[in-house]
Amino acid sequence: MNLVIFGANGPTGRLATEMALSRGHTVTAVTRHPEAFPVTGAALRVAGADVLDASAVDDLIAGQDAVVSSLGIGYTKEKVEVYSVGGANIIKAMQAYGVRRLVCVTSTGTTGEHAEGETFTFKKIIAPILLRLGRTVYEDMARLEKLVVASGLDWTVIRPAGLFDGDEVTDYRAEPRRLPGRFTSRIDLADLLIREATENRHVGQFLDVVTTTGAPTFAQMFVREALHIGK
Repeated sequence: MNLVIFGANGPTGRLATEMALSRGHTVTAVTRHPEAFPVTGAALRVAGADVLDASAVDDLIAGQDAVVSSLGIGYTKEKVEVYSVGGANIIKAMQAYGVRRLVCVTSTGTTGEHAEGETFTFKKIIAPILLRLGRTVYEDMARLEKLVVASGLDWTVIRPAGLFDGDEVTDYRAEPRRLPGRFTSRIDLADLLIREATENRHVGQFLDVVTTTGAPTFAQMFVREALHIGK
């Protein structure tokens, strides 16, 4: 398949690009800094573009079979629009060129829901702190989700928990409901992105994805990953 991956130079995007190439797909990897993109391959095209530039996005959608968005930004107090404005540009171009399959990343933080069996401390102390720190990010992710649902495309939105770096794909869980589990490895997320984009699973659904083995403790996660979300 011909895949275009937006946010390709983020940690998850690079993994997704490598996986797609290893599985025989042709990939257009989109990044604002193509000169710094570390992945190579005969079936790889690296495109320098800003997702906020509608004309640049438009040029990259034509001829694709599916679109993957692993766009991400760290916590910030500033207004965030990369998800919603970038997503709107992607959706408009897909509609114009008749490209149907869209898979994108947001977060479990967009729902405000807690998994069954979550602890009182996490629900009442830890989660509110994280949601406040990431408020502008989660708000823009929620705007993206609304745009995707209204797009008329064959979409899947993947909602990881706290992201961390894992060594290999695990027997992770991915289901269209709020799953117990606070962490998702980037390599598991990347695997799910490519599988959803190429196998057309869970069309029109929101998927939680959590890593069930090898995840860090919350203390380790807070120190190592607090400034990373949806990358």
